Amino acid sequence: MLGNRLLSSHAFTVNGQVLCTKERFCFHESVNASRNSTNGTLDELCPIFERYCSIDNATGDWQCDAYFEKHEVQYVDAIPGLKNSPISRNAWSKYTQTGEFYPGEAGDAKRGEVVSDGSSSFMVLVGIFFPSVTGVLAGCDRSGDLRDPSRSIPIGTIGAQLTASLIYISCTLFFAGCVDTALLRDKYGESINGRLPIAALSWPNEWIVLIGAFLSTLGAGLVCLTSGPRLLQAIAKDQVMPFLNVFSVTTKRGEPVRALLLTVALAEAAILIASVDSVAPLLDMFFLMCYATINLACAVQTLLREPSWRPRFRYYHWTLSVVGFGLCMAIMFLSSWYFALVALVLVVCAYKYIEYKGAEKEYGDGIRGLSMSAARFALLRLEDAPLHTKNWRPQLLVLVELDEDFVPKNEKIVTFASQLKHGKGLTLLLSIIDGYFPDQTEVRSNAKAALKKLIVANKVKGFADVAVTRQMSETLCALVQTAGLGGMHPNTIIVSWPDEWHDGVGHRRVHLFTEAIRVAQAANLAVLVPVAVHKFPSNKERVEGYIDVWWIVYDGGLLMLLPFLLKQYKVWAKCKLRIFTVAHEEDNSIQMKKQLQNFIYQLRIEAHVDIVEMMDEDITAYTYDLTTRMEQRQQMLKALHLNRSRSTASIEVQTMVEMAHVHHQQHHHHHNSRHFTLSVDSEPEDSPPSATAEHEPKEANVIKMHDAVKLNKVIIERSREAQLVIINLPHPPKQGEDEFHWMDYLEVMSKGLNRVLWVKGTDQEVVTIFS
Repeated sequence: MLGNRLLSSHAFTVNGQVLCTKERFCFHESVNASRNSTNGTLDELCPIFERYCSIDNATGDWQCDAYFEKHEVQYVDAIPGLKNSPISRNAWSKYTQTGEFYPGEAGDAKRGEVVSDGSSSFMVLVGIFFPSVTGVLAGCDRSGDLRDPSRSIPIGTIGAQLTASLIYISCTLFFAGCVDTALLRDKYGESINGRLPIAALSWPNEWIVLIGAFLSTLGAGLVCLTSGPRLLQAIAKDQVMPFLNVFSVTTKRGEPVRALLLTVALAEAAILIASVDSVAPLLDMFFLMCYATINLACAVQTLLREPSWRPRFRYYHWTLSVVGFGLCMAIMFLSSWYFALVALVLVVCAYKYIEYKGAEKEYGDGIRGLSMSAARFALLRLEDAPLHTKNWRPQLLVLVELDEDFVPKNEKIVTFASQLKHGKGLTLLLSIIDGYFPDQTEVRSNAKAALKKLIVANKVKGFADVAVTRQMSETLCALVQTAGLGGMHPNTIIVSWPDEWHDGVGHRRVHLFTEAIRVAQAANLAVLVPVAVHKFPSNKERVEGYIDVWWIVYDGGLLMLLPFLLKQYKVWAKCKLRIFTVAHEEDNSIQMKKQLQNFIYQLRIEAHVDIVEMMDEDITAYTYDLTTRMEQRQQMLKALHLNRSRSTASIEVQTMVEMAHVHHQQHHHHHNSRHFTLSVDSEPEDSPPSATAEHEPKEANVIKMHDAVKLNKVIIERSREAQLVIINLPHPPKQGEDEFHWMDYLEVMSKGLNRVLWVKGTDQEVVTIFS
C-alpha cells in the first residue's frame, strides 16, 4: 500500500519479482536480450517510482506526485485474523463511487491503484446479494414430488431460511473480523494476484473453495433448469395464459423439452451479458415481484375472510403478509426504480391478459373477491343516504323481446341504451319468455346468453337476465318492483313501441306495452318509448341536424337531460338542440322565452329556445299531468331547501310553463267534449270504467283525434327534418280502459316524424343549476 491507497500486484511486480519500494532504481533479473547480459542484474527504474514520477523536460529533473512524496510504501497484512481484528474499522459503511479508492478520494487506475469500477450503496449491494437467498420457493417448485406439501413446504422453507441466514450472517461477521478494510474493497482481488480472499483462508488448499464454488454454482443452475421448465410447463398446461400453450407439450417420458429450451436461451442471454452486477438487479425484480404478489394475495384473502381461504400454518397472521409486501416493494424501488416500474407494468399486463382471455381454473381470483367486498360496501352506503339531484343518472331497465331463435326483434333499443352510457349508469336488459320455468331452464340459459352477446356487441355497461313465466303481466309488474339491488335499482325503463299492434296478435302487445308504462309509473320510474326504433342510428353512424324537445309538461328536467347525454356520444355529437314549449295566446310569450332561456343557460346546456302558442283545447291530453303536478312541483322545490335567490329562475320557468296550461281549466270546464281526451282523464275517479264510453264514446274519440292532428301539424311544421323529436308522454289509461284509443292518439301525434322518443318523467328533479 502507498499510504492508504491499495496497489494492484502488477504495479510492483516485474517478471514475477516483487519490487515494493519507493526507490528510483531497483536491482532485478533481466530478461532483455538486447542488454549486455541476459542473466545478470541491471539498474532500472523501480515500477512504483516510474508510475508516480516523470522527467521535467525543461529542467531535466525528476518530478514526483505530491502524494507519493508524502507517503511510504508498505506491506499490510491482508488477513490479520481475529486476534488483530479490524472489525471496528469494518463495522461502518464506506461506499465508494466510480474511480474512488476510498470514500470521497479519487484514485488513478493507470498508476496501479485499486479503484472502484462502479458506484456502490446499500441497495446496490442488496441487489447483488439478494439472488443468493431466492431459494425460498424451491420447495414449491417441487411440490408435486412431495407426499404432504402443505406440511413439508412450511417446515422445509423455514428451516432452509434459518440455516441460510445463519451461514450468511456468520460469514459476514467473520469477514468483517478477519479481513482488512482495503482488501474488502478489492472487488477482483487485484492486490493479491486475483485470488479470492476466502480461498486464501481455506485449508488445506485454496482449490477446496474454488471447486466447491464451481460445483455449488453448477448445482444451482441445474436446479433452475429442472424446476423452471416444469413450472413453465405446468402454467401452460393449466391454460392460465393461452399464448404459453406451446410449452405445455412434453416427451413420452414427461420431459418439458420446449420449456427447457426457452429456459436455456434465457440463461445463456444472462451469461452473455458477462456482468453479475448488471444481471442481479433484474433478477431481483422478478423474485421480489413474485414474493410481493404472494404476500398480497394472502393478505387480501385473509382480510376478505374468504371461506375457501383456510391456511393450515397456525402461526400465520395477515400483518406478516402486509409487512412482506411492503418490504418487497420498498426494496424494488430503492434498488432500481426503473426496473421496478418495468416489472409492475409486466405484472399488470399479465393480469389483464389473463382477465381478458377469461382463464378460469380452480385457483380463483382474489381481486374478484376484493371487488365483491367493495361492491357490498358501496351498495350499503348508497342504501343509507338519499340520492341527491346532482348524483341522479339514468339506471336503465331495457325490455328486449326475443324470437324463437333468441334473436332480438328490436336490437336497436339496446343500441339506443348504449348511446346514453355517458350518464354513467348501469343497464339491465330484461326479457320475459312465456312458459313453465322447470321445463324451460335450457331455453332461459340460451336466451340469457343471447342477451349477453347483445351487451358485448353494443358495449353496454350492464347486465342481462331472463324470466320464464305463464303470467307475463304479473311477472313484468314483479320484476319492475324488484329489479336492482339496494341503491342500484333502475329508475328508467325503456320499452319499444309495438309497431304491428293493429292486428289480432298486436292486442296482446298493446296490453303489455301499456301495462309496462302503468307499472313503471306506479313504481316511480321514468319511461322512454322510442317509436320506430329500427330507424334509430347504429353506433357506427354519425347524424347531423337537430334534436327537438317539445316541452309541454315539466316533469323534473328529464327532457333536458336526455338530449344532453345523447350529444355526449359520438353518434349524436354534431346535432344541435332546440327546445319548444307551448304557451297560450293570452300569455306573455316574450317574457316566458326570456325566462326559459335564462333557465337553460343556468343549466349549462346549449340550446335554441322557441315558444309555440296554442289553445288549451289542443293539448287536453296533458291536462291530467298539468293539474296534478303543479302542487307536487312546489312541494318538491321546497323540500330541496333551496333559498329564494338561488332557485328563482327554475321556479319561475316551471310555474310559467305549467300555469300557462292550467289557468284556463276552470274557464273551459263546462265544455266537456273539448276537455275530453281519454276516458281516464275525463271521468271522475270513483265512476265506473265504462261511464264515459256509455255516454259519448264516438264524439270523444273524434274530438281527441282532432286535437292530435292539430298538435301533430304544429310539430311537423317545426321538426319535420329533425333527427330526433322528444315529446312528453301523456298519462296512460287506467287498467280496464280503452288502451287502443290512447295508442291511436300517440300514433297520430307522431305521424310524419323521422324518429320520436316519448318521455315520461317522475317529477323527481334530475337536473340542477348548481355544480
